[in-house]
Parts: sequence; structure tokens; C-alpha cells
Amino acid sequence: MNRRDAVLALVALGAAPLAAEAQQPGRKALIGYLVLGNPEPIFGMFKEGMRNLGYLDGKNMQLEFRSAEGKSERLAGLAAELVRLKVDVLVAAQTPAITAAKQATARIPIVMAGAGDPVGTGLIASLARPGGNITGTSATTAELGGKLLELVREVLPSARRVAVLANTTDPFANSFLGQIQAAGHAMRLDISTTMIREAGELDAAFPILVDRRTDVVIVQPSLPRRLAAGLSLQHRLPAVAPNGFFPGEGGLMSYASNLADLHGVTAGYVDKILKGAKPGDLPVQQPTRFELVLNLKTAKALGITIPPVILLRADRVIE
Repeated sequence: MNRRDAVLALVALGAAPLAAEAQQPGRKALIGYLVLGNPEPIFGMFKEGMRNLGYLDGKNMQLEFRSAEGKSERLAGLAAELVRLKVDVLVAAQTPAITAAKQATARIPIVMAGAGDPVGTGLIASLARPGGNITGTSATTAELGGKLLELVREVLPSARRVAVLANTTDPFANSFLGQIQAAGHAMRLDISTTMIREAGELDAAFPILVDRRTDVVIVQPSLPRRLAAGLSLQHRLPAVAPNGFFPGEGGLMSYASNLADLHGVTAGYVDKILKGAKPGDLPVQQPTRFELVLNLKTAKALGITIPPVILLRADRVIE
């Protein structure tokens, strides 16, 4: 090999996505974790998943956590900050954070935690062989839109007008809306869409939805859950979401992948990468278990009686 070829080979190597360096005895694994909104539930699940694999924060693992606190414009800077720290693996939860991580580095392995339609949004080449420096889990949230509408019809059989609150800054919004609109058309429901760029726009949206005589609201998971749930109660509009945390924030109902399972799998990907696996060779995993969660306190406040058959099917009921 001549000098020119050797230089080109080194350049190509530097540009190529690399597996994390196999963890050495006595060395702490440095893990970055990036999330758009409320971190506590999912971050705790991830730490539990890592603990089950023998990783203890502060002992053989150091976690660097960053939350954009619901402000999507902060994600790029936070992702760049984690890259500067030279984390061994960068975990990113939900599509906006994953997109920011991908834009920040093509070298550091990225593990997706609950990506929405990662192929359709261009995050990966395919589920079987994601390629590049990204792998992880998909939440299949878009595909749950039809199932969520079916449940809405069972709980609220007279509902006809459905409003969807979608996140303008989330690349997943198009897939999310497409699935719901297709299912709604098949069920002869009137589906309207309100695009939300920042949290303050939610306050203005709900009075408009009331004026339109909206029967039920579907909230995209990357929007502020607690705020959306609180406003739905304030304006007496039933709100549902394909996110298992939503009923705990005051929403009426959710149907979504089991998030504890998802973050256990996410931790497994991190473990494999730390042991030398290349992320682009690890197939993206889709969830196998889904949960129906109901909030009976919210149902009572809204004057809604949940049918007994739905109560029997529920995996979790908040009373």
C-alpha cells in the first residue's frame, strides 16, 4: 500500500461508525442518555435494566443524563455536549432526541429507546440491518393509532369528532398522523389535526377544540404529557395517547408497548455494544407486549362510564 492509499484508509476509518471500545476491567463505562421531556420514569427503567446486567452507576458505569425539558431546540446542544464528553454509548429516547443524536455523531454508537417509525423517519436503513452507528428499539407507536381508535369507539361509542395533537418538531409526526387518519377514515370518524410547536400552544389549542365540539383528543407521545392531560381535564375533553405514562399524568387511557420491557431491551443493546458489538449489525427490536391502561379517576371526573369488558381487558387501572 502506498502512502496515499494509507492516508485514505485512515481517513475512511476515522469517518466510519465504530463499536464502543470493549470495556476494560476496572474502567467505568461512560453512558450518555438524552431525552426531550420528563426523564424520571424512563431513566429509572433504563438504570434498572442496566443494574440487572451488572452495571451500577458510580461503580462500573457512569451515567451522563441530559433532558431538554420539553424544549426541542435544546436537543442539538445537549447531544453535542454528550459527544464532547466522549461517551462510550449514547442512548436517546423518542424520535426528536434520536434525531439530534444522529446529527451530532456518526462515530459514537447510538441506542434508540422507543423510536417511532425509525425507517420511515430516515434514522436507519432497515430494522434487520440498521447500518451506521444506530440500533435499539422501536415503539411501533404509529401502528397503534388504529388500535387506539378502536378502543376509543368502545369506550365512547358516540364519539365522532377526534382531534389529534401532533408535535411539529418531531420527525415522527407524519407517520403518526398518517396511521390515525387512515384508521379514522375506515371507521368514518372526523379526524382533525392541530400542530403544536411549543408547550404554550397547548393552552391555546384546547378552547378551540371545545368550540369545535371535539369528542376526544389523541396526544402524540413527544408532547408534554402532564400539561396535555391537565388541560384535557380542565376543558372536560377525554384525552388518550399511545404512551403508558399518560394515564398516570391524568389522561383517560393509553394503549402502548410495555415501557419497562422496552428499556430492559435497550439496556441489553448497550451491554452488547460495550462488549464490542457494532450497532449497525444489531437488528432493531420491536415490542412484543402491549398494555391497556385506564384512569378511572379521570373517567369519573369526565362523567364517563368505562364498559366492564374494557375494564376486564385492562392491564392496569388507576383508581
